[in-house]
Amino acid sequence: MGSAATEGNDTLLGNGVVGILAETCNMWERRAPLTPSHCARLLLGGGKNGPRVNRIIVQPSTRRIHHDAQYEDAGCEISEDLSECGLIIGIKQPKLQMILSDRAYAFFSHTHKAQKENMPLLDKILEERVSLFDYELIVGDDGKRSLAFGKFAGRAGLIDFLHGLGQRYLSLGYSTPFLSLGQSHMYPSLAAAKAAVIVVAEEIATFGLPSGICPIVFVFTGVGNVSQGAQEIFKLLPHTFVDAEKLPEIFQARNLSKQSQSTKRVFQLYGCVVTSRDMVSHKDPTRQFDKVMHVSSNISGFVVSP
Repeated sequence: MGSAATEGNDTLLGNGVVGILAETCNMWERRAPLTPSHCARLLLGGGKNGPRVNRIIVQPSTRRIHHDAQYEDAGCEISEDLSECGLIIGIKQPKLQMILSDRAYAFFSHTHKAQKENMPLLDKILEERVSLFDYELIVGDDGKRSLAFGKFAGRAGLIDFLHGLGQRYLSLGYSTPFLSLGQSHMYPSLAAAKAAVIVVAEEIATFGLPSGICPIVFVFTGVGNVSQGAQEIFKLLPHTFVDAEKLPEIFQARNLSKQSQSTKRVFQLYGCVVTSRDMVSHKDPTRQFDKVMHVSSNISGFVVSP
């Protein structure tokens, strides 16, 4: 079965000892693959026909949303050393030196599309004979992803975007209410983040936005979880939704307004939801667009702005 070292480590796979990695990919990463309550349930047997988990070893972290003491109270062990674990789980890709030989790992690796920046990680996984369970590739019997991006990704993404938008406009010489908004990881809860967005909304409704940067149009691609989450945050702001074909009219009105009033303020944003049919059409104008058709049959009709 290979080298003596490999044979000695074979017993680790399925040994009932699970390790939880300390996240190191991003300084703001506070998520955990298992909560303390999840760990307690697993250690108690995981319910009827649940997996056999004898021990859970958690790498200490002062950044994780759940404190080390909460994991200890749930029956976990706190240790930097995960060498006794057969299965090691995390959220984002770990540092290369954290990959131990002949173990099973589960995390978002971002390698299956041959992402260049993560090829050293994939090489390390192969070199160390690791069994990798990539959350992104876990599907059910119907072929749908079991761990797809959720609404929280859209909520956090739009909050971060609004924060960045404020910085961008400032660099262009415009002060906007978006400047007061922090990034999503700066808020202790979704409710607190929404409250901050509502403060921005009240400023826009009261004092408006400079006409020089308006109209501001937010385009949401698709109607999936991420789009829904992003729209949930957007709808907290003064807004009007318009169809894609109406966008040129909005910008034409902007041009007329510029000719008459340069100091005019604008008190709302625009939203637009587009699907594949809005962005792609069949090469043959006599045929209808079909989403399941091969990409080579279609042409892009996507335009960044009028």
